[in-house]
Amino acid sequence: MNWNELDCFPVMGEALDSKNTLRLDFSAKNQALEEVDLSNTEAFDQFVFSQLERSGKRFGIGGYLENRAIYRRSNVFATDAEDFRNIHLGVDVWCEAGAPIFSPLEGRIHSFQNNAGFGDYGPTLILEHSNQDKVFYSLYGHLTRTDLKSWEVGKIVKKGAIIAHVGPFPENGDWPPHLHFQLMWNMEGKSGDYPGVCSQREVAHYSANCPDPNLILGFQD
Repeated sequence: MNWNELDCFPVMGEALDSKNTLRLDFSAKNQALEEVDLSNTEAFDQFVFSQLERSGKRFGIGGYLENRAIYRRSNVFATDAEDFRNIHLGVDVWCEAGAPIFSPLEGRIHSFQNNAGFGDYGPTLILEHSNQDKVFYSLYGHLTRTDLKSWEVGKIVKKGAIIAHVGPFPENGDWPPHLHFQLMWNMEGKSGDYPGVCSQREVAHYSANCPDPNLILGFQD
């Protein structure tokens, strides 16, 4: 499938570029994270949005296949094999709560649910898309609870339609407000949820099934 031919509508309603978007680093290499109590969502929120304020940007972005330090804040990311899940499979767009989210392409609602719990997705929506006989899925996490009322499995979603809004904490899984955006080729039998983070030993599998979300977001800096 040629991603360049998709002609996507901007997921955040406007193109993300260096004029309005700041690339954020949440990897273990960012020593500034050592000064932040990541278990305290208000402190984490202040850390994120102070960077956006200083830069004069509306959005922050980053994360695809990033080895992240921020997941030590929650035991959600521990696995049965005792591997720590710290490789991010999507892209995060950090912005003010309530910001509308738009469908980049026509599709249908595959599934949704409220993945409640500290550090989880919170309200989550998954769309199914088809192009050139290829089916793929887009996931939108950390949304508002009120959005859940407007979704219906199988409902057709038009390109450019508002599908959700960025949720506030704690209802968004208790994170500073942001959209977790992710692509999947195969849902692997899952509904309303799909791993957004994996361990080092799982990278080959999940990176093959989860292409770079920037293929649709189109961020350029």
